[in-house]
Amino acid sequence: MTQLDKVRKWVSKNEVDVAYISDPKSIEYLTGFASDPVERILGLFVFANKDPFLFAPALEVEAIHDTGWEFPVYGYLDHEQPFEMIATQIKKRVNHPVQWTIEKNNLTIDHYNAIKNQFLFANFEKDLTPFIQKLRLIKTADEIEKLDAAGREADLAFKIGFEAVQAGRTEAEIAAELEYVLKKKGVMQMSFDTLIQAGAHAAEPHGATGMNKIKNNELVLFDLGTIHQGYISDSSRTVAVGQPSDKALDIYKVCLDAQLTAQSQAKPGMIAEDLDKIARDIITKAGYGDHFIHRLGHGMGMGEHEFPSIMEGNKMSLEEGMCFSIEPGIYIPGVAGVRIEDCVHITKNGCEPFTHTSKELTYVG
Repeated sequence: MTQLDKVRKWVSKNEVDVAYISDPKSIEYLTGFASDPVERILGLFVFANKDPFLFAPALEVEAIHDTGWEFPVYGYLDHEQPFEMIATQIKKRVNHPVQWTIEKNNLTIDHYNAIKNQFLFANFEKDLTPFIQKLRLIKTADEIEKLDAAGREADLAFKIGFEAVQAGRTEAEIAAELEYVLKKKGVMQMSFDTLIQAGAHAAEPHGATGMNKIKNNELVLFDLGTIHQGYISDSSRTVAVGQPSDKALDIYKVCLDAQLTAQSQAKPGMIAEDLDKIARDIITKAGYGDHFIHRLGHGMGMGEHEFPSIMEGNKMSLEEGMCFSIEPGIYIPGVAGVRIEDCVHITKNGCEPFTHTSKELTYVG
């Protein structure tokens, strides 16, 4: 049974007339077609007893056929009314579709209103999001293989980046060189904007790579990832230039202990929030608890942030095949920021990381 068949079975079991899948990542997962439609409309429509169909910009139709998609595809031109065209196709399959399910974590209000205007008496209360999240939660052996390959690309990226670090160069220069060399080696796409932050700039965990110059005697944070056949890597390392301060080195030591300890204890049956607590307790005991200001981890696979979150309040039991990050961080404004991250997959007896770059403090430059 394919993953799409499982959606059809869910639709039938829940007495739904139409499932409207709008998230491009969900569509890629279920159909094999990858696209970022930007402002255009891309939708997968699934029925219990009728063939599903894809609706896309006309310029994408041939690309959809090239994936081997065996069901109908309907394209639209920019001047046409896409939701009127979608409604026409749905009514050919279901005379009066009343019960709908949508991805509530993705469908915009604008698109929701547009489809609702075509079906004024429809009920859109059922949320398909939890089912899709559960479907994508446990990775297959083929998915794990692709994530491993993306991890090897991330390890290569670290090697290139570390060799490029030198006092006086900017964060942006290092990022540009890293991505240029990767592209020359055939790694064409990063999973997110490469993040390089030097010194106190790294104390902004959601900052951005900039023109900040690397100085001697400070830490430099790398957070990067690539895309391999639709699956991503996501990893962080922090390295040293010269001899950072004792405070910066202590932050690093504590963060490393938290990361290694949590990763060594992740296994099937563990509760997600308990894994977060293992790392958080180490950081708190060292006096830095107020500076660990995010969850321990997030799910990953086709997207860099997927379900579930490894954090306080999540009572989910970890299962074999789950993939997520383990990334404690300590961020002290004006001093330094450290984050050390591997994404892992849960195995029969523990977990295995996708990246293998050393986490012991590396001195570069």
